[in-house]
Amino acid sequence: MRSARKLLPALLCLLAFCASGVSAQSPTLDPVASLRSAKLIYVQSSSALVGSSVIEEKLQKRPEFSQIGMVITRDPDAADLILEVHHDRFTKYVYTAVDRRSKIVVAGGKLSSLGGTVAGKVAKRFLKEVMKARASAPAKT
Repeated sequence: MRSARKLLPALLCLLAFCASGVSAQSPTLDPVASLRSAKLIYVQSSSALVGSSVIEEKLQKRPEFSQIGMVITRDPDAADLILEVHHDRFTKYVYTAVDRRSKIVVAGGKLSSLGGTVAGKVAKRFLKEVMKARASAPAKT
């Protein structure tokens, strides 16, 4: 009986550990599902000419950003998606949205700085992809 009492806490811990693993969400490998469910966005820019804060501002100014309930975070570990912006060549910029948990690329594109601001174009194109994903029906499992 004494040995059973000593084992009980260990068994309860093991049971709790197993149960938490079963209920925890595994990262999705579906880019559309990632875009559909993302709420927290972390913006990261490696360009000296286009800062993260400018892209954040342009995202927040777009009406669809607040309509779909997205929020900017400054904590990359808390984000659902990481929106990266890189200066490619001359007037070209590349943006990529990556699912933080699965590390898959869920959106991206290349754009020019000619004819408008890079930050504004990134915000518009990224949100267009998010809106398209959210308009599509979820896949049946």
